[in-house]
Amino acid sequence: MYTFVGYGLLLYILIRIKRFFTRPKKFLTDAALPTVTLLVAAWNEELIIGDKIKNTLLLDYPKELLQIIFITDGSTDLTPDLIYPYKEIVLMHNGARHGKMAAIKRAMPGVTGEIIVFSDANTFLNQQALRELVKHYQNEKVGAVAGEKRILVNQHADASSAGEGFYWKYESRLKKWDYELYSNVGAAGELFSIRASLYEPVESDTIIDDHMIAMRIAEKGYLIAYEPAAYASETASANTAEELKRKIRIAAGGIQSIFRLKVAANPFRYPLLTFQYLSHRVLRWTITPFLLVLALLANIIIVSQYNERFYLFLLMAQFAFYGLALLGMLMERRNIRLKPLFIPYYFCMMNYAVAAGILRYINQNQSAAWERSLRK
Repeated sequence: MYTFVGYGLLLYILIRIKRFFTRPKKFLTDAALPTVTLLVAAWNEELIIGDKIKNTLLLDYPKELLQIIFITDGSTDLTPDLIYPYKEIVLMHNGARHGKMAAIKRAMPGVTGEIIVFSDANTFLNQQALRELVKHYQNEKVGAVAGEKRILVNQHADASSAGEGFYWKYESRLKKWDYELYSNVGAAGELFSIRASLYEPVESDTIIDDHMIAMRIAEKGYLIAYEPAAYASETASANTAEELKRKIRIAAGGIQSIFRLKVAANPFRYPLLTFQYLSHRVLRWTITPFLLVLALLANIIIVSQYNERFYLFLLMAQFAFYGLALLGMLMERRNIRLKPLFIPYYFCMMNYAVAAGILRYINQNQSAAWERSLRK
């Protein structure tokens, strides 16, 4: 309950208290803009790279202050050829495929911007995204800024679309409150930025590089800001199987990052950051999925031995929730769209993915190389 509901409620209470003692953040409108490098890593994205280029070139930022780099390492389709004609873009291509982090490391010596903005090839940014991100660097304590991820959901959405869309709306609210209290605890690769001077290369076998890059900066004592007015839009995974594959990979990367982010987990260094990190990330990526199973089993045992109405009510509620999740799965397989049922189904799938991701990481079956999930 604390992981999925309680932390959000506690955050809300804390920031309401904080608002009595602090003033809202204000930015100078006439501040000089920093130089920016937009870094896009793409692997076999020939079907969408043309739209990504058009979207990138329409961004509202002075051209003389903007460097655009596309890295297409390992691509075997027409992705590099489609980028090559655009002289505004620096194309970096290597035939070998060593993973996204290796590609980013290779590109870093060519970066000229004071601020590095990372964006995925299959996401589209709003025109003001860069300006909205860089304004936060007026605060010298800010070392990274995360943008918002938006999932495009239509009225005929399946479980992967409806569930993922609901999840990211909830996540966006938590991130907004996290930053209002102190700092974000990670960043999504769809859109985030860092001070170039603070960039620290992470291990080449890193599975979720965006999260690790941002958190290594937080471990230096800098804040990870959050800016919902800078957003990246993308469609949901093509189906639940693709979304499950993506979630398992993220979960494997999550448990890997927990072993490596020792400073973030140390309450004696940055206690508030540790509180947020444990509450928002670590619990989700470690014990909570297993506690869900134990809670159900414990509830069954208690009801079988004691005649307590409260525990009977809890058990009925649990059965009802998991029943709705099962019904959502069955309806999706029959192509029947009923969004309220997809949310319990997505919740269960997400927690199953965490358990599967942990096992995959333990068995060392998760590669750091790009695994592009199919999108609608």
